[in-house]
Amino acid sequence: MTLMMTFSPDFLKMAKSLRSKWKRKMRAEKRKKNGPKELARLKVTLGLGVKGEISMKDVQEIATVVPVEKLKEKVADADMEGEDDTANMDMDSKRSKKTMLNEHGQYPTWMNQRHAKKLKGKRTAKKGKAKKQKGLAW
Repeated sequence: MTLMMTFSPDFLKMAKSLRSKWKRKMRAEKRKKNGPKELARLKVTLGLGVKGEISMKDVQEIATVVPVEKLKEKVADADMEGEDDTANMDMDSKRSKKTMLNEHGQYPTWMNQRHAKKLKGKRTAKKGKAKKQKGLAW
């Protein structure tokens, strides 16, 4: 027997308190109020409010303008050369995959201390150190 439940969209919203509803309402009103101002500011920033179109001469003072065809050729050439590089690229070629140690005996930076301690315990147990039996020694 399967039990099917349907959820209303209100159920999927996490916050339902009066305070959060009020905050949501006020944020929506703020967006309505500030929307036209932000749009006008964006148009002025882009230069659309003054002339209707951005002139390339103004942009050339700030950045170098390169035709699209040259960029496409450059990307295509980089893809052809990059195939060999990506095949040979490893995270760290001198790192042991079993112990995760590099040539200096260091673990990777992303590994947490608990995991490193666990691996160290496995490594020392394999070296031949026998663990003591718990209990009375008679």
